[in-house]
Amino acid sequence: MRLALAEAVAAGGRGEIPVGAVVLGPSGEVLAAAGNDRESAADPTAHAEVLALRRAAALRGQWRLSGCTLVVTLEPCTMCAGASVLARVDRIVYGAVDEKAGAVGSLWDVVRDRRLNHRPEVVMGVLAGECSAVLKEFFATRRIR
Repeated sequence: MRLALAEAVAAGGRGEIPVGAVVLGPSGEVLAAAGNDRESAADPTAHAEVLALRRAAALRGQWRLSGCTLVVTLEPCTMCAGASVLARVDRIVYGAVDEKAGAVGSLWDVVRDRRLNHRPEVVMGVLAGECSAVLKEFFATRRIR
């Protein structure tokens, strides 16, 4: 989560909403890391999670990320939760809860929907205070302007 937090802080420094994600391989090795890049890339799908999943899949040479863990500073949205299911990650670990758009237990629970053929394990609240503080600080500086 510390690496994901570093990615979030870097994204915030670029003017992106500060969310960071890391994909860990089956042995805990870092396969990919990314921060949000929607503004710079002018791409609505350039969420940290999607970018990290894409990079990890490219590194492995396959779209299935079985045995992998997605670590993210903010609870994934519906798109990112769906991408995690489709990528077959074994586990999603996140920090801050997203009550407005979270799809891993808050507003929706996409990843635990029994109608889907894959349901990753979920670990929530890891370094939640620190993850939340990065977001709060980012938006507080935006409101002052």
